[in-house]
Amino acid sequence: MKPAGDSATQSCIDACLACATACERCATACLGEEDVRMMVGCIRLDRDCADLCRLTAALMARGSSFSALVAEVCAEACEAGAAECAQHADHHDHCRQCAEACRRCADECRRMLVGS
Repeated sequence: MKPAGDSATQSCIDACLACATACERCATACLGEEDVRMMVGCIRLDRDCADLCRLTAALMARGSSFSALVAEVCAEACEAGAAECAQHADHHDHCRQCAEACRRCADECRRMLVGS
């Protein structure tokens, strides 16, 4: 894993925080949808992904030895979140935005792992 002050690390931290925000917004918007039962999987993944993204960003910021391990899990959660949100993207803009943020975050986390 690259050092905490490295620009690639900062780029990953930024992607994680942006993804956490997009996931929180998506989950909240899903709760307001007419048939919220259809969005349960999306909401659950959004919440998990947001939590993992925040944790990954925090660990990277402090240069934790657990950064790589958590970044791997974060990338997997983001990929799952992107796939779930993509199913709803044609009907819900919040899902489209969330899927894009999840893909970016997964890519950034994977990029960090290659450099570790």
